[in-house]
Amino acid sequence: MMTTKTYAPRWYNTYAIHFFRLIMTRIFPASWFREALPEKSIRKAVDGFVNLEIVSHCWGYSNMLTYQLSSFVNYPPKKSALTVTVFYAKEDVKTQAVLDFFSEKAVDNVSWNFQALTKGQLFRRGIGRNMAARSTKADWLWFTDCDIIFHENCLDSLAEQLQGKQESLYYPRQERTTEMLTQDDPMLRQDSEPQLVDIDADGFSLHSRDKAKGAFQIVHGDVARAIGYCEKLKMFQTEDDRWRKTYEDTAFKWLISSEGIPLEIDGVFQIRHIQKGRYTKDSNVSRVRSKIRRLQE
Repeated sequence: MMTTKTYAPRWYNTYAIHFFRLIMTRIFPASWFREALPEKSIRKAVDGFVNLEIVSHCWGYSNMLTYQLSSFVNYPPKKSALTVTVFYAKEDVKTQAVLDFFSEKAVDNVSWNFQALTKGQLFRRGIGRNMAARSTKADWLWFTDCDIIFHENCLDSLAEQLQGKQESLYYPRQERTTEMLTQDDPMLRQDSEPQLVDIDADGFSLHSRDKAKGAFQIVHGDVARAIGYCEKLKMFQTEDDRWRKTYEDTAFKWLISSEGIPLEIDGVFQIRHIQKGRYTKDSNVSRVRSKIRRLQE
């Protein structure tokens, strides 16, 4: 018998998340909503070669995912073994084609780990991140987004910076970004076949970061395995019918009581774009949000 997938009512996720952000975090201790954190003194401190996992999600951003995956081929790590985990849905045929293309690329010190989810699972980013956190064998996980590029010396400088580290959370002190690009920008074209690409680094400008936000969360593997990623916060583990604005990165930082510690990492690039994938193309919401992002820029 065929069954229809049911999701939590939209009001549940909306109000539950905002109730959590505005009230729960001010009243209740974080320890009520996670397993115990491993003591810092017993967490592994890497000395030498690093086992790293980078985790991203992709829905409708195959063009930017191409840049990210190409960066691992163009600038593979020499000081770490990298697992590249990408969560996606098979309905996104362009992303599937890109992943099929890169899965055929043999790259030293790089292992591809492409994980298909249902759309409902994919659209709640905390679900995939929790799966990765609980199952990882890595010393460190970098939770990122598919518009981040790991360019020249990024992975090797990261491995150097993580030597002996035992804190829960780190982030790159600096990144280089594009201007806010429109959909007709050549970098964002989606009509080409899957291919290896690279960027012109001169088209990016340098910016500083002040916290481990969104796509810049570098988490100790022992911490990730112990508590998962917002595992006990139901609103961040509930499937949804479309891509939602993500607050789980803020919730995760609350759970571990850290905004992160900056690291000097080379070659972190980001493609910034006006049109967001979670909004239906050419919808009223999409047009309004695009105008807001232009004003912010």
